[in-house]
Amino acid sequence: MVVMTAPMSTPDVADPELDDMVEEDRPWIVLVWNDPINLMSYVTFVFQKVFGYSKEKATGLMFDVHEKGRAVVSSGDRFEAERDVFRLQEHGLWATMQQDD
Repeated sequence: MVVMTAPMSTPDVADPELDDMVEEDRPWIVLVWNDPINLMSYVTFVFQKVFGYSKEKATGLMFDVHEKGRAVVSSGDRFEAERDVFRLQEHGLWATMQQDD
């Protein structure tokens, strides 16, 4: 029978640099995409309700969605972006998030 014992000293392990562990702090953006289902007036209403945007700002974003196919409707940290996507999807809008470039 062979019995092995652990070495008495521990090998030198370099502590990771804190900078290596911190993810780059880029904001997240929330995109709303054009869809064939929701009326333009409804999309405007949702932007006002969810974000508290003025009718003018909500209408401008709605036209970006309609004419350009998408619009950036909010930005912030990851938690805020996830919350906004969830709230928009609850209202039936096609919303996604991504880190801003």
